[in-house]
Amino acid sequence: MFNWQGLLIIAGKSTVIYLFIIVAIRFFGKKELAQLSVIDLVFILLISNSVQNAMVGPDTSLAGGIAAAIGLFVVNYLLKKLTYSSSFFSKAIQGESIMLIYEGKLLDEHCKIASITKDEVEAAVREHGVQSIADVNLAVLEVDGNISVISDEFKRKTVRKRKAHKALMQQQ
Repeated sequence: MFNWQGLLIIAGKSTVIYLFIIVAIRFFGKKELAQLSVIDLVFILLISNSVQNAMVGPDTSLAGGIAAAIGLFVVNYLLKKLTYSSSFFSKAIQGESIMLIYEGKLLDEHCKIASITKDEVEAAVREHGVQSIADVNLAVLEVDGNISVISDEFKRKTVRKRKAHKALMQQQ
């Protein structure tokens, strides 16, 4: 016989942790998975390990794990619906795009806001097939963490897609 109250508590705790992590990531900055440094990756692994016990506590049962997952799926679904239907909520959760380069000049203040170093911007520019920052008309850190680059006098735009997007496009 299941302890439904205990499972609901696990789902609720998981939801609170999920919302906390979203707010913390929003506050401390975001990067695309491919742009994560070793420090960022280790941090994410340690955070996931540190909050696990807060979500499920001593309940390591299959039912406890499923309850935590259901709580996470439900809150994730609701947040996606809210960000889609409300531009205010979308900006609050995802933020806004940040211009990093304009007409060949790196915007240092914007890079500081985005917590992106010059080296990271240069690497992103090269990944788009552009030789240097001076050759970029516009580079923008998008709300999803991707960096879009427009060069050749605003004629050629490239957006470095996430690997999951590439895999999906190849399957089609």
